[in-house]
Amino acid sequence: MESILIAFSFTVLAGLATGVGGLLAIFGGTSRQVLSAALGFSAGVMVYVSMIEILPKAVGSLLEERSESTSHWLAAAGFFAGIALIAIIDRFVPESVNPHEPTSTVDEEKRREHALLRMGTFTALALALHNFPEGFATFLAALDDPRVAIPIVVAIAIHNVPEGIAVAVPVYHATGSRMKALGYSTLSGLAEPAGALIGFAILQPFITPTLFGIVFAAVAGIMVFISFDELLPTAEKYGYHHHSVYGLVAGMAVMAVSLLIMM
Repeated sequence: MESILIAFSFTVLAGLATGVGGLLAIFGGTSRQVLSAALGFSAGVMVYVSMIEILPKAVGSLLEERSESTSHWLAAAGFFAGIALIAIIDRFVPESVNPHEPTSTVDEEKRREHALLRMGTFTALALALHNFPEGFATFLAALDDPRVAIPIVVAIAIHNVPEGIAVAVPVYHATGSRMKALGYSTLSGLAEPAGALIGFAILQPFITPTLFGIVFAAVAGIMVFISFDELLPTAEKYGYHHHSVYGLVAGMAVMAVSLLIMM
């Protein structure tokens, strides 16, 4: 029971980072340089830990019940299945309300108030849909090995901050209410612990080393896709290319050192 509570706490912490983004949006924000570097850092952490730690762990879990050849094939299948899942979710979310598609905050601010509120609401719903599988993946990773889950939680939390900003900005400009803006942004992130609970309730009877291995591989795929499809393009949009690249390298370096220390 204790391991379940720890894993659930991890998903709650990652999800609440959208609320941090909401706070930044309504109380002055942060510099574009910092956001660009932070997004690059998150991408670096995600890519490095996915390829160096999570995929090998997926193969290790699969080897408990499968042959070496089958384990590697299943890990590869799980990796690309994770990519396909998150890509499909993004495709089903309309571009006009998808915070992972190029948008202009300036253009949003020129919309009429009801249109802004509608955009903020749909953005929150889009984020909730997107965060649902992230929450389940984080939960299972933490349930199996909290040490592996820590960098996942940190990276997802960092990438959730600008998502919270994307929700809070239109809601705040539409209503003038800091509480509503913060509430919408925070609720969008709570889809992560919701995804953890619902996914675990459904799959608990079927959890085996093979399932853990496939889920770990899918987590790696999801994180790599998020890095290349969302984090790095968003970092570039802030106009500080070198900051995002330096952040990317720093994220990889920090992750490498932390993994070596924990060996």
